[in-house]
Amino acid sequence: MKFQPRPGEEPDVNMTSLIDVVLLLLIFFMLSTRFIDEGRLKLRLPEAGVEPEVASLVESVEIEVTAEGGYRVGGRDLINSSRETLSKALLDAAAGDEGVPVTIRADARATHQSVVTAMDVAGRLGFRQINIATVHDGSQGR
Repeated sequence: MKFQPRPGEEPDVNMTSLIDVVLLLLIFFMLSTRFIDEGRLKLRLPEAGVEPEVASLVESVEIEVTAEGGYRVGGRDLINSSRETLSKALLDAAAGDEGVPVTIRADARATHQSVVTAMDVAGRLGFRQINIATVHDGSQGR
């Protein structure tokens, strides 16, 4: 059986359904693609425009967070990084006075969890004035 086109008519292919499918695929891939490359996201540590007063730093208890996640309280290394050890050292350094300001100095390479743990321990012990030390960037304050 041989099909022959009618005289005066040219054979054609209907492209409407193919265009619809391609358009739907394009919309699907545009909505499901992530356009942000999170692996290349660079963070900049906070900087303060105004240097803190020296008098306020002298009276405070300092918690230093090392790059490895260890702690120093009042310049003395702790034997481990547990919450209990940090809690005891913080109470000893403050001599039981919960009104003393606590300043947290974290290394730039310290994990965020280590800093949050130090803040949490200080907060649970009743310290209400918890400061985070920053680097002075040299510009004038607003």
